[in-house]
Amino acid sequence: MSVILGINTFHAGSSASVIIDGVPVVALAEERLNRVKYYAGFPTLSIKKCLEIAGVKFSDIDGVAVGRDSSANLRKKLEFSLRHPGKLLNLARMRSKSKTFDDMKSLIATECRVDSDTLKFQTYNVEHHLAHTASAYFISEWDKCAGITIDGSGDFVSCLLSDCSGDEIKPLKKIFVPHSLGTLYTAVCQFIGYGKYGDEGKVMGLAPLGSDVYHDFFEKMLISKKDGFELNPEYFLPFGANQGMEINDAGEMVVHRLYSDKFINELGAPREKRGEITQRDMDVSFSLQHVFEKYYMHLLNSLHNLVPTEKVSMAGGCALNSVANGKLLIDTPFRETCIQPAAGDDGLAIGAALYVSNSILKENKRWVMKDSYLGNEFSDSVIKAELERYNVSFKELSREELLEATAEEIKNGNVIGWFQGRMEWGPRALGNRSILAHPGFPNMKDILNARIKHRESFRPFAPSVLQERQSELFEQDHPSPFMLHVYKIRPEWRDRLSAVNHVDDTGRLQTVARDENPLYYDLIKKFEGKTGIPVILNTSFNENEPIVCEPFQAIECFQRTKMDTLVIGSFFCKK
Repeated sequence: MSVILGINTFHAGSSASVIIDGVPVVALAEERLNRVKYYAGFPTLSIKKCLEIAGVKFSDIDGVAVGRDSSANLRKKLEFSLRHPGKLLNLARMRSKSKTFDDMKSLIATECRVDSDTLKFQTYNVEHHLAHTASAYFISEWDKCAGITIDGSGDFVSCLLSDCSGDEIKPLKKIFVPHSLGTLYTAVCQFIGYGKYGDEGKVMGLAPLGSDVYHDFFEKMLISKKDGFELNPEYFLPFGANQGMEINDAGEMVVHRLYSDKFINELGAPREKRGEITQRDMDVSFSLQHVFEKYYMHLLNSLHNLVPTEKVSMAGGCALNSVANGKLLIDTPFRETCIQPAAGDDGLAIGAALYVSNSILKENKRWVMKDSYLGNEFSDSVIKAELERYNVSFKELSREELLEATAEEIKNGNVIGWFQGRMEWGPRALGNRSILAHPGFPNMKDILNARIKHRESFRPFAPSVLQERQSELFEQDHPSPFMLHVYKIRPEWRDRLSAVNHVDDTGRLQTVARDENPLYYDLIKKFEGKTGIPVILNTSFNENEPIVCEPFQAIECFQRTKMDTLVIGSFFCKK
């Protein structure tokens, strides 16, 4: 038996995974366990929990794969540091946060409180973007494809174009710091008041409320190159000692200001964090998304010139831009995508492990990712004990009774907390840790944003649609099992899907197949039988916190918000 522990550590999205004989058996983000959003410290809890779920001990680990290689791209780092001496201080600060990063045995022994003498594994450092590429390619059903990863930066690279074939990933083109589409997006998010790490998705949702007023401004911010781009340095602060990102003592990512005074001089004062969102902010968001898509497609088209195939695997934080993903099948020659559900840095844990298994150890065990349910799960006996501990009234129902009662609740306009099976891997709730509601109630979006999620009113909700019905409701038919594509809703369905119809008549859909999630599929089918609508509104089970992981967190969220019903395991709970 071969056991590989994959980890992402001292980088946003701290996480762990376990691969046994080439097959991923569990993967967890640390934030789900320690409740610190985008935690960037050492994944102590997720390592322990992954080993527990996999049924292996620390002494069983043969290899530890880390999605980071500090020795990569040294020449580029040195060149940049000589041009920007302050960067040396920032590199030293980040290095100090990594403690004894290079001595992984000592680090695991210390952080996980195990005897170092029992640890026999070999450590493998996999370059950041190579791990991202592996996380998408090695979960696909293809033996050959093009690979692209785009993010803020990792190991001094912001984009990697690759030729993926067999068990090899051949890097073809790198874009280096400071030139980064992720940095561009984050800088503009800061300017319009969304400066927390991970706020980019909010701005993507805000963009359709604006128009392309600032097209010319954004065209000046980027310089097009034959197979890439550069950022115009006049609009960005240099990544010196006080710029860029750092990890605070709580393990949170802190993003320092990225945009320059020239940005302010041309656009006006930045929006305060809790200030009113103005039309200017909406228009800036629109133009940002527009220019992002332009260069996103430029990179994809450049990749296709290098690797002429219809198949592309994708990862990196920018691959979470589902609006762009929905357009790439139209605006590029690619016709099939495979996107890692944990496309952000949490996915490095599984990507590094898959790279070691396939490209280094040559285990020749290709694993196709049919679903993302790689997290923990809880028995009915554990759930029942928690319900009793919190004095929650419940009925224990059969599977059919549970589906019937839940579908009836949704049909009647009630909001459901739905906690079932293994937790999803990645940032999207895909029917196991979800809040569910009727997709056709016109005021349901406002109810959820104001009463349950307590977030901005403009933010959209996702439709979960039966996979075989997708083409009837949406204008594109490429599957979207991990909720990573936004498509236009067909005109005849827009009113019937009003709660999941964004202002531009789109939906970030999840296609649901019965063999991937039988219970959730059957619930949508049951709801369709009552309403004629093969869709349920699906949003993450949380309230301004990481998605619930354990039963007690689901119960507490249910009790403190205005959810109507909690369906957890076999138990049906009404307020």
